[in-house]
Amino acid sequence: MQKIVVVGGGAGGLELVTKLGRKLGRRKKAEVILVDRNPTHLWKPLLHELAVGTMDEGNDAVSYRAHAYANGFHFRIGSLMDIDRAQRQVVLAPVMDDEGVEFIPSTRIDYDYLVIALGSVSNDFNTPGVSDHCIFLDSPKQAQRFRNKLLNRFLRIQRVREESDHVRIAIVGGGATGVELSAELHHAVTEFHNYGFNAVTNEHLHVTLLEAGDRILPALPERISAAATRELSRIGVKVRTNTMITSASKDGLHTKDGDLVEADLMVWAAGIKVPDFMAGIGGLETNRINQIKVNRQLQTTEDKHIFAIGDCAECIQEDGKRVPPRAQSAHQMADVCYHNLTASIKGKPLKAYQYRDHGSLISLANYSTVGSLMGNLTGGSLFIEGRMARMVYISLYRMHQMAVHGLIKTGLLMLSGKINRWLRPRLKLH
Repeated sequence: MQKIVVVGGGAGGLELVTKLGRKLGRRKKAEVILVDRNPTHLWKPLLHELAVGTMDEGNDAVSYRAHAYANGFHFRIGSLMDIDRAQRQVVLAPVMDDEGVEFIPSTRIDYDYLVIALGSVSNDFNTPGVSDHCIFLDSPKQAQRFRNKLLNRFLRIQRVREESDHVRIAIVGGGATGVELSAELHHAVTEFHNYGFNAVTNEHLHVTLLEAGDRILPALPERISAAATRELSRIGVKVRTNTMITSASKDGLHTKDGDLVEADLMVWAAGIKVPDFMAGIGGLETNRINQIKVNRQLQTTEDKHIFAIGDCAECIQEDGKRVPPRAQSAHQMADVCYHNLTASIKGKPLKAYQYRDHGSLISLANYSTVGSLMGNLTGGSLFIEGRMARMVYISLYRMHQMAVHGLIKTGLLMLSGKINRWLRPRLKLH
């Protein structure tokens, strides 16, 4: 029996291993194993909502072990340390407890086919002080850390009630994460006001969004960027473009122009990279941000038995453009990778991956949603905003849920979500 190991349970990895488990694992046609260092999965585009408490991870997180049991694959907790291509084994690092004591030694897992779907992390470009003073939003744990700090600041305002007291938040990076977090913060303050923080208002919140380029959302059409800028300014977010950060300190962020952007909380959301340990791992070819280079069939350039999908893969299309690091890319890659793995096992021809841009949407909390649909499918794009855009934005997450849970269970989750909004607070307050 063939053994397929998928490392990384993000959007693409979980969708892929779920499909492999249902189609191959249940029928004993292959042994399918998922490896991840976390016990649960949460859709990464929702981390900004988790960070401010407008989403409860207890309701949306997927337990890998329970999901594996229900879908015909196995789950192993652990962190990838190396790949032994000669022996066709992945090497997992030792697992430590909260006190730093090793309770699971380094282990090896055999594979016939390996899929790397580790995703990406924030790239601080080695900017001095950033790793010490800024919070990244790469994982639920980091989002929870930000939420706890935010709650403590609001609690101080509620208890001390000094007129000069306020919360200064600086967000570096005008991409989707930075823009959506900026809007979600102002929406959350309104909700905090209803849950005992009656002294806290939007006047106590000073959010500054910093972007090195000449506009926010640089990867999207200028019309979307302009609409998002107008909406953020309307709700009180200070948007600063052409502002490069040279260092961070406990007092705030230092710019290339010599300014100090004072801040109590600093979030770094500028740029991505694959974790540094992935550079040249197992002798595989990687680029300057540690992405694994793959061919059009999503196989690594050095080993046809190893595939890579999602943000951790550098895939060059026929037109010479790189596939962008988006959730829709990971979703599409998972489908093609599934086809190519099953084709490889059967000795059939593989399919080339072609990225399809279905557009981009940016959620500005409950204030607005803006974006474009269709993208390069029609050679142009359709600009949408407001309620229609919000419905499409939410549907992206529903599509991910359907890929993971199926249609019926996703419908039940939607119903459960509506019930929870009636039974539970609108904010997670702990």
